[in-house]
Amino acid sequence: MKKDVNKTDSILRATHGSIKKPINLNDTNISCYVLENKQRVLSGRGMQAALGLGQAHGTILKKLLDNAIIKPFITSELAIELESPISFIRPGRGGKVAQGYDAIILPKLCDVILEARKSGVLNKYPKLLLIAEQCEMLTRVFAKVGIIALIDEATGYQQVRSRNEIRELLTHFISQELIPWEKTFPDEYYKQLFRLKGWTYDPLSVKRPQVLGKITNTIIYDVLSPELRKELQIRTPKSEAGNYVARFHQWMTKDIGSPILKGQLQQVIVLMKISPTWLHFQRNFARAFGGQQILDFEEKE
Repeated sequence: MKKDVNKTDSILRATHGSIKKPINLNDTNISCYVLENKQRVLSGRGMQAALGLGQAHGTILKKLLDNAIIKPFITSELAIELESPISFIRPGRGGKVAQGYDAIILPKLCDVILEARKSGVLNKYPKLLLIAEQCEMLTRVFAKVGIIALIDEATGYQQVRSRNEIRELLTHFISQELIPWEKTFPDEYYKQLFRLKGWTYDPLSVKRPQVLGKITNTIIYDVLSPELRKELQIRTPKSEAGNYVARFHQWMTKDIGSPILKGQLQQVIVLMKISPTWLHFQRNFARAFGGQQILDFEEKE
């Protein structure tokens, strides 16, 4: 008996979370917890269900990832994470030992499946295409809120987390160094925004109204996280004239940050397309993401 106690004492305990307070992703409830080391974890079966694989057997997810079609898209780092589930003790008296995975793994898995679909290897496999559709929906959810924010709200941990920890979480989204520029904001984003604002759009011109950056901060980066945008502003160097010498998106990590940013862009573009005027877009944006309508900034060329 003493041996079992010592073994249990070496396992991390969850300080927040309950099976009665799961997060809900696409009508699927997933148990989530915050551990004493501040790590956010999801239950393995819940994560499996979120991908549309059901919860009956905990080995279904492993079989999917061992599939010869999917396996080439899994990085060695992710493979190690998947092979090392986290054991922890649930909150409360007599808390049982459970197993889960770092919450950041779920967006990474979605990215793996979507990359496989993009390459065309899933086209002959209807079941895998359905899983890819589920991953696309999950990615949209993460773009709107973020898996960490979802867990913190469900477990109540958002009330106690510190400013320093928020900055620590941003390391999942922000790279340690600038990534070489690549086209991230599609032309359609600017074309629709110029239409709504009544500006003349020239795809060959690099000139943009000064207020464009403020609007992009509001409808793209601030929706992901105000803290994220502030951190990007701090990190991005400026010229002697006070202008940024790099784009914010060059800081976004390729495995998590960039896919989430692109998901937010696609959602906003859809809202723009269905909006006949800037006022209509303001209202549609407020309905989609909550909060006040977008402020009308002073417009300068």
